[in-house]
Amino acid sequence: MTTASSSTGLQIRSLITKEGSLELSLASVPTPEPKADEVVVRVEAAPLNPSDLGLLFGGADMSLAQASGTADSPVVTVKMSEAVMRAMAGRVGESMPVGNEGAGVVVAAGTSAAAQALLGTTVGILGGAMYSQFRTINVSQCLVLPPGTTPADGASCFVNPLTTLGMIGTMRAEGYTALVHTAAASNLGQMLVKLCLEDGVALVNIVRKPEQAEILRNIGATYVCDSSSATFMEDLIAALVATGATLAFDATGGGRLASQILTAMEAAAVRQMKEFSRYGSTVHKQVYIYGGLDRNPTELIRAFGMSWGLGGWLLTPFLQKIGAAGAQKLRERVAAEVKTTFASTYTKEVSLAEALQLSSIAVYGKQATGEKYLINPSRS
Repeated sequence: MTTASSSTGLQIRSLITKEGSLELSLASVPTPEPKADEVVVRVEAAPLNPSDLGLLFGGADMSLAQASGTADSPVVTVKMSEAVMRAMAGRVGESMPVGNEGAGVVVAAGTSAAAQALLGTTVGILGGAMYSQFRTINVSQCLVLPPGTTPADGASCFVNPLTTLGMIGTMRAEGYTALVHTAAASNLGQMLVKLCLEDGVALVNIVRKPEQAEILRNIGATYVCDSSSATFMEDLIAALVATGATLAFDATGGGRLASQILTAMEAAAVRQMKEFSRYGSTVHKQVYIYGGLDRNPTELIRAFGMSWGLGGWLLTPFLQKIGAAGAQKLRERVAAEVKTTFASTYTKEVSLAEALQLSSIAVYGKQATGEKYLINPSRS
């Protein structure tokens, strides 16, 4: 049974109206009573990941947003373009909760032994609607965190850590031996650097600024290429020759970066060829797009031979492919290394109401490296 204090709680909601506006607000929602294999978690930390912002903002231009309501009950509205409204047609009129993952303390539990065993423990949780003060969830979606781990330590223990493990798992399953990663100074990118060092995987990191390159070198990265440098392509080709990497995971999505990576991979492969072929190398080069930091169209300039691939990659299908036992093994590794390999850093912690302030949205909405926010739904 839930306690009286947890019978209702505040929750961030995202609504696209039929009139063509995005509306962000706080709603007081009832906390469902836990079934036998469920627990109620008082959520104390939930990250603002790019995937969360996609649902939260619905593609709206947040620079045009306007604020109303009160400090304790803010409302943010913004008019949406016709193109975005067409893309979001499936969710018009549906008020949606937001937040893929988080962490907190189990304050109530169902009758099963598995649920009762979690009472009072700090757990990481994955299951949506995490920008809520309380979350009723199945025990299978909870990850018990090691003693001494705070909710803030474990808030990002699913999406980013499992994504990095999934990248390496995909690399091995598909017969590659090294990786290329873009937007590499992000929280996820820094995790991948540490994981590849630990697992002995050669990694080529692509960043956009010299200071981001310095961040990665300071944590042990060997190959770092700055796309703003005049020697970017030469640096990238040299790193690919050294590592033999022909598999890349691209977080940007738009623009020409994927094309540049494939071109550099081809140039590195051609250097290994013993005789000329007008069709280029026979080495297969693969780029998986797993994010959309750049909203521009993806441009390909065909300078990378005939053996190549460009596709999408998501964490959930990967976890489904490896099965429940394989996914649980990855989760257990994350829990064991949540304060080391898979540690996340945040620039600011905000309450639910503070997360809807225009000043906060202007910062975390940029999805800029070093400006990651953490929501504490239990903070007043």
